[in-house]
Amino acid sequence: MCIATASMVSHAQPVQRLVPNVTIYGMVDTGVEYLSKTGPSGKSLVRMPNLSGSVPSRLGFRGVEDLGGGMHAQFVLESGFGIDTGSLNQGGRMFGRQAFVGIGGNWGTVSLGRQYDNFSLALNDYTVFGPNAYSLSSLESYIPAARFDNAIAYNGKFNNLTVAANYSFGRDTVPSATGTVCAGENSADAQACKAMSAMVKYVTPGWGVAAGYSQIKGAKGAAGGLVTSDKHDMRVTLNGFVKQGPFKVGGGMIYRDNDGNAVQPRSNIYFLEGAYAATPSVSLEAMVGRLSFKDSPTGDRSTLFAVRAVYSLSKRTSVYATAGRMNNRGALTTSVSSAASGSGAAVAGQGQTGVMLGMRASF
Repeated sequence: MCIATASMVSHAQPVQRLVPNVTIYGMVDTGVEYLSKTGPSGKSLVRMPNLSGSVPSRLGFRGVEDLGGGMHAQFVLESGFGIDTGSLNQGGRMFGRQAFVGIGGNWGTVSLGRQYDNFSLALNDYTVFGPNAYSLSSLESYIPAARFDNAIAYNGKFNNLTVAANYSFGRDTVPSATGTVCAGENSADAQACKAMSAMVKYVTPGWGVAAGYSQIKGAKGAAGGLVTSDKHDMRVTLNGFVKQGPFKVGGGMIYRDNDGNAVQPRSNIYFLEGAYAATPSVSLEAMVGRLSFKDSPTGDRSTLFAVRAVYSLSKRTSVYATAGRMNNRGALTTSVSSAASGSGAAVAGQGQTGVMLGMRASF
């Protein structure tokens, strides 16, 4: 028995040395939502969302191994799921939020796999609402879905300055609720479904500024009207924030030039958010944002107003109440809510109100 035990230990030791430090983490967030005037019937809707509440639900695994000499290896595998049914989001992928491996040092990190578009990462610091049900995501559905398949990325942080860039050889091979699908790498067309993004930001505890750029290319059969590889969808953001004591204010703009929209390819979004930490447990937040299309013959624009109150029961568990109002003009059917896929669009040219009560827990 002793010999067998000793043998088992001796064989197990090399495996233990190869296992990196792994963190299992996650977020579970949902609530009950009411929406008025959903199209085309104009009837109200009560639902439990599957995409987001205050943040999207997820389960992740993060590992880091010290390689010596200031170098490290890392990996991230992260799944998104709908807590309403337990189904996988991001088109049913097992690790649809993130799936990459990388190596880094004092010079930064290079990583390979499914990763965030730097356009969305450039928005992280300004924001108060983040991917809340009623937030900037309601005006620009690409933001919570901004990830590239088959991507090589660089990210470097030098004191307060962060610079990042990535390039995808085939950006989005699985259909999802956001309709960004484009087939993968294609030897017959060198530009088909390629994508690229970059970010630079300077962030301190009291203020920060950021700029982000993204361009995705099309191909035959791609979603969103990008049906040839010479068509592109380009976004640029400039934003910033100021934080003083219990107050934080952030805002900025997003410019879009989209070949997939033959009638109104260019649009702007302007946004402003603010938060007040009333007590260590209570946060009060508000935002306003406007989407408008340049040279629109029908004056198409959508304006969002939203508020949220969050009460922290502990460091990991919170309850919240959030409400929003989307005012549409022209032919737009923009929903106030980005919390679920499916039947939530507003009636064309009309307003829509949403209210949600929810709870989130992290681990």
